[in-house]
Amino acid sequence: MDFKYFPQTEGDVRDMLQKIGADSLGNLFSMIPEQIRFKGEYDLPSSKSEIEVREEFDSLGRMNTPLLCFAGAGVYDHYTPSIVPALLRRSEFLTSYTPYQAEISQGTLHYIFEYQSMMSELTGMDISNASMYDGTTATAEAVLMAFHAGKKARKVLVSNTVDPKTLAVVNTYAHFQGVEIEIIAEKDGVTSIDDMKARLAQGGVAGVVVQQPNYYGVVEDYSGFSDAVHESKALFIINSIAADLALLKTPGEYGADIAVGDVQSLGLPMSFGGPYAGYMCCTSKLMRKMPGRIVGMTKDNRGQRAFVLTLQAREQHIRRQKATSNICSNESLMALFATIYMSVMGKEGLKEAAQLSYDGAHYLLEKLLDTGRFRLSFDKPFFNEFCVTFDGDIDALQKMLLDNGIMGGVKVGDDKLMFAVTEKRTKKEVDNLVALIVEFINNEGK
Repeated sequence: MDFKYFPQTEGDVRDMLQKIGADSLGNLFSMIPEQIRFKGEYDLPSSKSEIEVREEFDSLGRMNTPLLCFAGAGVYDHYTPSIVPALLRRSEFLTSYTPYQAEISQGTLHYIFEYQSMMSELTGMDISNASMYDGTTATAEAVLMAFHAGKKARKVLVSNTVDPKTLAVVNTYAHFQGVEIEIIAEKDGVTSIDDMKARLAQGGVAGVVVQQPNYYGVVEDYSGFSDAVHESKALFIINSIAADLALLKTPGEYGADIAVGDVQSLGLPMSFGGPYAGYMCCTSKLMRKMPGRIVGMTKDNRGQRAFVLTLQAREQHIRRQKATSNICSNESLMALFATIYMSVMGKEGLKEAAQLSYDGAHYLLEKLLDTGRFRLSFDKPFFNEFCVTFDGDIDALQKMLLDNGIMGGVKVGDDKLMFAVTEKRTKKEVDNLVALIVEFINNEGK
């Protein structure tokens, strides 16, 4: 055999080719025109030892420039306790595949049950499913839930303060399901309740989607929203940053029907954009409309505690026309990551990390305002992320910070910059960031 790690023998290959009526492996690619086939030699290095391969990848890694992160906009540089990746690799946990056989999947089913319990408590909701792909698709799935529950209602209202990335995914899902998406206007950086009520009064609305904290980092007050939404027979959906709910008022307290978001803030590394996992929680009334699956706890025939897949409202398990979603993966490994993180941190640890993030962001804003060149874009309460208007060249400012190894916020407008601070950012790091900005301001125009 040419490749000793391939399980097929030459005889196996011949039998398979004969079965499909092909003379050779090359014959499988006969439909590819000769003029576009590559006929040269691949530029591949000669074989290397394991040590040489590791050194090759290490040298590639050293070409990266690690940056100190003061950016957010949906992904945050939170601390990951070292015990999390260690426990993540245990054999009874390490699988992202659906635990069809309960008797050999007790480890997986157990942590999913714990994940559901923790997310329900964190969001103040009755029920949690066994996770979604990420926060954006979880929001889109919630929109479809509202749409199907609304029967004849075909519109879903989405606040203009929702993250544009989330809105883009919602629009994609909605387009192919016949859902009409309307945008609720914002006023001074928050959702306009008057515009929402006016749109609800027009009728035909299945759901309303808002975000907490919103895209600009503003903590919105959604008091009275659920009453207005429910009077119109619609569902109220809140997308929240999971870690912030350790201190903020929960979606359940605001009267939400569905709570969604990403669990990345629960200690998951940023990892260049993934993989992450989305959470979805809802009221018990909507439990059978929820996509994905729910793990329940029971007892076996010996009276011992056991875990099983309880509800699975997806097309593989029920009639397709009654399925709420075709989601097939529960992103279980990332849900396990969040579960271990929450277990290790505990309630007080989650609160402390959130408080440190809050304090750091407000300290940074205070220092930026002292320069005289920044002002808070929206005079509203914020958590660990805020939007400032800069009197100067934002592009040049961000380039200078990059040159100094700092990811200096996210540009959200020609003169607006959004900074985020987590518990990992020290006072020394914040002071250094501000010192560089002050130096930039002083040298500007010279």
